[in-house]
Amino acid sequence: MELRQLRYFATVAEELHFGRAAERLLIGQPAVSQQIRRLERELKVQLFDRGPRLVRLTPAGEAFLPAARAVLSAEDAARAVAAGLAGGPSGALRLGTITALGERLDRILDAYDQHAPGLQLELIALPVRERLARLTDGRLDAALVRGGLSQPSPGLSEIPLWQDELVAALPARHPLAGRARITLPELAELPLRLTERRNHPTLVELVLNACRQAGFEPIAGPSACHLQDTLATIGTGTPMWTVVYAQNARMMRVPRVTFVPFAAPGLALPTSLMVRSAAVPPSVELLLRACRAPLTCNDQDR
Repeated sequence: MELRQLRYFATVAEELHFGRAAERLLIGQPAVSQQIRRLERELKVQLFDRGPRLVRLTPAGEAFLPAARAVLSAEDAARAVAAGLAGGPSGALRLGTITALGERLDRILDAYDQHAPGLQLELIALPVRERLARLTDGRLDAALVRGGLSQPSPGLSEIPLWQDELVAALPARHPLAGRARITLPELAELPLRLTERRNHPTLVELVLNACRQAGFEPIAGPSACHLQDTLATIGTGTPMWTVVYAQNARMMRVPRVTFVPFAAPGLALPTSLMVRSAAVPPSVELLLRACRAPLTCNDQDR
């Protein structure tokens, strides 16, 4: 039994929805489902009744939830004591984070635990403007940013980390879904469903500009707040497409949706670590080292 399994279980119990729980946890839904299945096998009981439209706790799950929460509370208390002994202000490095990191997030957390076993990494999901504002005024210690900054942010420095490749999501029965690679002009006749610009301006601009450079203005489909809703709509067979981060797509199992890579040069957004320009503390240096830890073969295959 692992602490993360208990944390995943408690979050799903609060949301009663695997997709929303995954968004809160900043990981892919398949990873949440997989870990809870492992927990159920370890406990030899079923914790959730999983219906097509409804998730609810079983009697065993209701009985187990208080115990799981007690363990998580004890972990928090132990970390607070350790932080006090170490003389740290909070015992946690506060990282403003981004969604759809896939298996990369588990790798970063594991690497950080190895480099800084006595320091908790607190993940805080915020819109990019608030993320940078909190970093500037000291309420965050570092922040991940996708797509770079449209203009320099005073007092902050940007450290490039990696490129997040994008893939196209299509109805599994659409003729283009069988392609090994796809070009943007082949998608010109299909409506494009993207998140609202205010939610992720760099992503929206990247996709729209790439379509225009490919010679067409994309047909605007309805905007969506949640990726799970968009994929569910595409899965009905409605002719439309969207983009998904490849790391996230590798973790997803959506039977009626196919993820197809783009032909070269492809679409990708750079991801950077933002830090204050003053001297970088050792804890942030350790975080940077964890972020740069190489992906394993297993990570890349998922």
